[in-house]
Amino acid sequence: MQKNINIKNRRARFEYDILDKYVAGIVLAGTEIKSIRLGKASIAESFCEFNDKGELFVINMYIQEYSHGTHYNHSPRSERKLLLNKNELRKLNKEVKNVGLTIVPLRLFINDRGLAKMEIALVKGKKLHDKRETIKDRENKRNLDRIKKSYR
Repeated sequence: MQKNINIKNRRARFEYDILDKYVAGIVLAGTEIKSIRLGKASIAESFCEFNDKGELFVINMYIQEYSHGTHYNHSPRSERKLLLNKNELRKLNKEVKNVGLTIVPLRLFINDRGLAKMEIALVKGKKLHDKRETIKDRENKRNLDRIKKSYR
């Protein structure tokens, strides 16, 4: 078993402009937390949505079935509830409905107490020219690092 679990959504930083970050707890079944502790999860294609009651759920998050699980094993792509304060939920719900922003998971991790937490972000989608600019900046940084390395 790995010591520190830190599953990232690297695509989210490229696809979206991050406006605000929150750390939320997740409601999980027993076999789900065991699979996460083994590092068998992915949040690459996932997003967050509110239901009718104002509760926040993460959709399309993949947690591989636990290898030693019996008939009590979980389904890999079920909706999982996120736990936040009422004020944070109300604020996020208002932003998503009025402004048209999106909530995307950035990272899934295990905290010091052994609980699974998810870092979520309120994001705005990037346009194509913004993505090209991001790629150009990354290439320039890479070239600068190569030049610096050659002069050392």
